[in-house]
Amino acid sequence: MVVALRQAGLFTWSEWAERLGAAIRPADGPEAAADYGRWLVALEAILAERGIADEAALAARRDAFLRAAAATPHGAPIRLENDPLGRS
Repeated sequence: MVVALRQAGLFTWSEWAERLGAAIRPADGPEAAADYGRWLVALEAILAERGIADEAALAARRDAFLRAAAATPHGAPIRLENDPLGRS
């Protein structure tokens, strides 16, 4: 997703590296630095900053994904259609 958005010209690699670094810095230890969640924090910050997606839309999508993940059997792909509230 990050590569595709970068290729679409929504941000530069320098901007991404700066934002990712800021998201990783507060982490404790190497395991936290590798956490995918830090990538998501950095990406969401860029999207909100650029007006591509506001924070409320990002939070709604994140919540829908978490509900869909909880409703998805282990080993099956997580799809937003699996959100029990049906808002994707």
